[in-house]
Amino acid sequence: MVRTAGEACDVLLRDGGVARIRPLRPADREALHELIARSSPRSAYMRFFTGGAASAHAYMDRITGPGYHGHALVALVGGRVVGVAEYIADPDGSEAEVGILLDDAVHGCGLGTLLLEHLALDAADEGIEELVATVLPQNRAMLRVLNDLGLPVETRYDDGQVEIRIATRPTERLVAEIEARAHEAEHNSIAHMFTPESVAVIGAGRHEARVGHRVLRNLIDEGFPGPIYAVNPRATEVCGLPAYPDVASLPGPAELAVIATPAPTVLGIARECARHEVRALVVLTSGFAEVGNREAERELLEICRQAGMRLVGPNCLGVVNTAARLNAGFLPTPPSPGPLGVMSQSGAVAAAMIERAGQLGLGISSFASVGNKADVSGNDLLEYWEDDPATRVIGLYLESFGNPRRFARIARRISARKPIIAVKSGRSAAGSRAVRSHTAAAATPDVAVDALLRACGVIREDSVQDLLDTARLLAFQPLPDGPRVAIVGNSGGPQAMTADACERLGLVVPELSPATAEALRPRLRPAAAVGNPVDLTAEADAGDIAFAIATVLADPGVDAVLTVYTPPFGSGLDATREAIAAVTRNAAKPVLACLAGHDELVDGRVPAYAFPEQAVHALARAAAHAAWRARPPASREDLPGIDSAAARRIITADLAAHPHGRWLDEGTAARLLSAYAINTAESVPVDGPERAAEAASVVGLPAVLKAVGPGLVHKSDVGGVRIGLRTPDEVRQAYREMADRLGPAMTGAIVQAMAGEGTEMIIGGVAHETFGPLIMVGLGGVATELLADRAFRVPPIDRAEAARMIAELRCAPLLYGYRGRPAADVAALEEQIVRVGRFMDDLPDVAELDLNPVIVTPDGAVAVDCRVRLAAAPPLPSPFRRRLR
Repeated sequence: MVRTAGEACDVLLRDGGVARIRPLRPADREALHELIARSSPRSAYMRFFTGGAASAHAYMDRITGPGYHGHALVALVGGRVVGVAEYIADPDGSEAEVGILLDDAVHGCGLGTLLLEHLALDAADEGIEELVATVLPQNRAMLRVLNDLGLPVETRYDDGQVEIRIATRPTERLVAEIEARAHEAEHNSIAHMFTPESVAVIGAGRHEARVGHRVLRNLIDEGFPGPIYAVNPRATEVCGLPAYPDVASLPGPAELAVIATPAPTVLGIARECARHEVRALVVLTSGFAEVGNREAERELLEICRQAGMRLVGPNCLGVVNTAARLNAGFLPTPPSPGPLGVMSQSGAVAAAMIERAGQLGLGISSFASVGNKADVSGNDLLEYWEDDPATRVIGLYLESFGNPRRFARIARRISARKPIIAVKSGRSAAGSRAVRSHTAAAATPDVAVDALLRACGVIREDSVQDLLDTARLLAFQPLPDGPRVAIVGNSGGPQAMTADACERLGLVVPELSPATAEALRPRLRPAAAVGNPVDLTAEADAGDIAFAIATVLADPGVDAVLTVYTPPFGSGLDATREAIAAVTRNAAKPVLACLAGHDELVDGRVPAYAFPEQAVHALARAAAHAAWRARPPASREDLPGIDSAAARRIITADLAAHPHGRWLDEGTAARLLSAYAINTAESVPVDGPERAAEAASVVGLPAVLKAVGPGLVHKSDVGGVRIGLRTPDEVRQAYREMADRLGPAMTGAIVQAMAGEGTEMIIGGVAHETFGPLIMVGLGGVATELLADRAFRVPPIDRAEAARMIAELRCAPLLYGYRGRPAADVAALEEQIVRVGRFMDDLPDVAELDLNPVIVTPDGAVAVDCRVRLAAAPPLPSPFRRRLR
């Protein structure tokens, strides 16, 4: 019987086409015989060595027959089987022989590598340690595929053949190779949409107000250089172009097709486009999943996947690429060329953003309105913009994440070279989610979004205006080397406002060096102030402003210059613009301006803002982004004492006993945490007053008594915690009183020794189904939720990142000897954070974790209350397995 581990998935080929990979079925026999019939004698020889077509046909009968014990995958393009790959394990299951046959028509498009990637991952899942391929020396293409896969390879030459042995365990090199191959395929796929050689507009009406007419008109007016085809069965001419009744009647190929017809017609037209070999489809039409018609949207996507078409929309505004003179949309205002790549899930937001970007002199490189995101999403567009020379900054308006983990991998790589700025709507909490841990209550989806974007270097903004303000600076000015800002201007009030805004947003307004101050004084008026801000007074002319900018730019203690000018004083607005442009033309540091009341771009490269707060906000974002780029990425530190296998055994056993998950009892939670060497207080479970008194004598006095019970969540709120019990009699009496108060809710208790005096912190983790694990640190104890002083990150977390988390907290001074208190062992707290990060990252079945409080003393950090909830997690998409979502 054919083994069917894995499921069908769609994959992108190197040229941007789409293939489907799925397990082999017995019903594929006829299609495999057709594949052999299409194969050249050379291809058959390279795969089967001898025997010719007869041996190949017999082989296909064998692998589709009932006695086959291997694992086989097939690849389909356009619904036709074009490849088959298999491995057959040896008797002990440690290694397997592998073989691949491809249709001659798909050689060179990366399909062999894709099949081999999937086979290797399936083999690893089955416990197979090595794949063995026997290849003829002249089969250079297959040898190259095997050697370039990204897995460890051992090559042997024997009797005119080459034996390649491939270790199946995934490696970091494999991740890198897969990411590189995926990037090439994604870029080429989206290029069919952004740089097509020809465009068809289906539904190109004659009425000027209709969407199809507007799209056709925009393509013509923009000067698209390739063929433009109007499709309209009730017209012979539209906008001066001949009209064709259907796609089949087009006189030439249409690489991109835009559909602007009623929803009931779209599926039929999509099939026509598939037959015409269209490569990208933009469906402007609404009436799909956004109104509950999900089945039609799924069918539309299936048509596109079968045909190898990428789909934008449905329910969208279209696509634009100003460099290619492509305006295949119906935006109300034609986009101006510029360096900003834009993706938006909202058509209204996109229209406003693009119009405003043009007014500000920023302009658009390319734009996609993704609508319902049935196929093309922000992840795909990021892959295209990464290599697009016309795009210097990327702007995203997001309403949802399709694959946050993949987004994080792509965005982290791109942010190191090109800034990504995102506006994510929906900041309010989920509201109705029932959570029982402090961490889960605090880790709302919006908090998770913040942590995800921070980790991958994406700049998050609250509004489109903020996005455009920041984009103007990042697109045209260098990043600052640090946070130190020199302020130069002609009006004390606005400069003071600017300095205040800098301090609020973490920028520094330092004193200028004595040399800079001495250089300024001789040229400026007696009333001028040469500190920082440099107040030139209202009488300063354009030359004074230019001189002051040049002088402070030369100060080694200045990382950026912000000039604040209030018109109409001095030489006036036009002369001041010219002076700013001239003096900054060769500046190596960022320069920006506040020209009161005016939002613009001076000389096409110096961003100017109407209000000081706008300018400071943009500069603060740029400085933070520069600091993120300068940091080495967080790495998985070598942490001694971790036994992940033991932790997984505990989780597996507990989930077997409690399939729906549960809050672990204290003993099981302590054993699980100890597998990651997370420091917890010694706890002795007891079931009565006498056992409690005995336990107190063992752990040491003074002691702490804590009630245990499935319904006891926040024990201190119901009198379930007693501290400072100095004698066994006090412990005994405390147990009796606690049991009387709580009744049946109390099923027992634990006894601990009193921790030393220190600062109470909380460390927690929650596994978001969408975003993955999220780690929290904050002020602990009973004030956790009241003061909400906490910081969040996504793993991996190293010590440097843990230190930054602590530094963000308002309570951080308590750890460093605040008001005469002894300094706490912050390094021990950092280690606990790092270990919790690894714990949550390695163990997806840990749904929630609270260590509260963690007592941080001068001698260490110990968790005195630990709560862990397990819940079976669905399998995560493998970062090693390429597939379209």
